[in-house]
Amino acid sequence: MEKSNCNLIAELGATHIGDLERAKMLIDLAVDAGADMIKFQKRDPHVSTPDSLKNSPHPNPHFSYGKTYLDHRLKLEFDLSTHKHLKEYIEEKGAEYSTSVWEVQSARDILELSPAHIKIPSAMNHDRELILYCLDNFETVHVSTGMSTLDERCDLFGFLSDYRNQVVIYHCTSEYPCNFDSLFLKEITNIVDAGFECGFSNHGYGIASDMAALALGASWIERHFIDDRSFPHTDAAASLEPHGFKTLKRDIDHVLEGLSYRSTDPTSEELRQRKKLRGS
Repeated sequence: MEKSNCNLIAELGATHIGDLERAKMLIDLAVDAGADMIKFQKRDPHVSTPDSLKNSPHPNPHFSYGKTYLDHRLKLEFDLSTHKHLKEYIEEKGAEYSTSVWEVQSARDILELSPAHIKIPSAMNHDRELILYCLDNFETVHVSTGMSTLDERCDLFGFLSDYRNQVVIYHCTSEYPCNFDSLFLKEITNIVDAGFECGFSNHGYGIASDMAALALGASWIERHFIDDRSFPHTDAAASLEPHGFKTLKRDIDHVLEGLSYRSTDPTSEELRQRKKLRGS
């Protein structure tokens, strides 16, 4: 099957650090770099933060935005009205808004905004209640497979098998950043062969592996995006800066032009070369 399109997602996550103006600045940079979709995170930190971590300091103080890990998560969380404002801002720029949701209540909240796509993050791909709620209420549900054992991935595929027309399954290795030998890119073919539309959530280095994912069948590429990789946030090291993201967009467009079968005899230029080099 010839590919005609690949959707490029700029994952902003919580690198806005709870600052609306910073979020809008990142949106501007991502749209200018060619992002088709801008994605955030929506969670209730009181529910999604493990009890064992709530009153402990952030594991890495350099990345902390609060006295405790719960304070940190609360600082980085936007409320629903801010998500609504960001969605409108993104759409005015000609891109699409999306977010990951970490529990059913966050999914219920985001439903008010009616996004076409919703994402189940790797950390929650075991939560059948959350996935079913999203399948029942959103047009398309994107599910990431990071942090899963092979058996868990198999079970997830089986669970989603009746929803093939509604889901996009993302191959993902949840390391930040991820070394090349842990990318396991051929897993993309397993998702495609199982009859699912496939995405690639890439936390690796550079952009070469995104081209491989595209050739293997991924029609969604998701990359963390940031203005400066030295910015103090845990996602920064696995992110692309604007120039890298723009280069990725360029290369995706070029590779898509070349991902086709020959539908004609030699091209007109080949015929010219043939006449010159083959003679009679």
